[in-house]
Amino acid sequence: MTKGRFGIHGGQYIPETLMNAVLKLEKAYNFYKNDPEFNQELTALLNDYAGRPSRLYYVKRMTEDLGGAKIYLKREDLNHTGAHKVNNALGQCLLAKKMGKTRVIAETGAGQHGVATATAAALMGLECEIYMGKEDMIRQALNVYKMRLLGAKVHAVESGTATLKDAVSETFREWVSRIDDTHYVLGSVMGPHPFPTIVRDFQAVISKEIKEQILEAEGKLPDAVLACVGGGSNAIGAFYHFIEDKDVRLIGCEAAEAFEYMSRTEGIIPAIESTHAVSYAMKLAPTMTKNQIIVINISGRGDKDCAAIARYRGEDIHE
Repeated sequence: MTKGRFGIHGGQYIPETLMNAVLKLEKAYNFYKNDPEFNQELTALLNDYAGRPSRLYYVKRMTEDLGGAKIYLKREDLNHTGAHKVNNALGQCLLAKKMGKTRVIAETGAGQHGVATATAAALMGLECEIYMGKEDMIRQALNVYKMRLLGAKVHAVESGTATLKDAVSETFREWVSRIDDTHYVLGSVMGPHPFPTIVRDFQAVISKEIKEQILEAEGKLPDAVLACVGGGSNAIGAFYHFIEDKDVRLIGCEAAEAFEYMSRTEGIIPAIESTHAVSYAMKLAPTMTKNQIIVINISGRGDKDCAAIARYRGEDIHE
């Protein structure tokens, strides 16, 4: 059904010009998600190119230091491109190729999704353009260079707050102008259906592996799985295969102290996003017993955040 200049799809208003594109994407995804050849290709890309399965690593020093629960890290930071974002980027770029698209576009905030999309596009021979808020481009100059190095065009978005939400709006506007040859590789659990479902499914490999790995290591499921929430793709990936557990809570946390703690204690510099989950684990673990288990999803590595944390701590540092 339509209303005025906008279509209604998945409970969300979208421009009428995108309705056909979204419906075609839904039809294609519903076919390819059950196609053995597609899934075989994607699994090979995830394993041989991205480096999956990512490791489930027992952090002995952190466990002993905090007391209480046994702590494991799901090491998405060890993936190719340094974050969980590559899971979804490879899946969507492969889907785009199957649909006959020759060009992909994407939004990015901290830059990791942009880098992952540019990487997958380079691998598959797709033209790639990335939209990024001007403020984010300043903060994440190294990731901007990586995207360009990988062959992507990076566009500065100056409207609004010049950050991620404005980049999303600009990318949707660009998609309207070139629907026929272009696929929008949306990076988070947002936008009209089927985008949230697509992102969820491609990221669900994280929790699928956690479940298999923790059962092999401990013979039982974890008592708590912790993940940070931004656009939601890292969290839904970590939680999806534990979906029968309804006890999901959203908790505000500080990150800088946990960023430094994980670096000093385990020799792992996590993405600042991930350290929100680490921060809560530092509070939760001591309240639990030694036979209980926590798994923290380390969604990415912290190279991109070191300069910002250094400046926050008063260091005179130049990127």
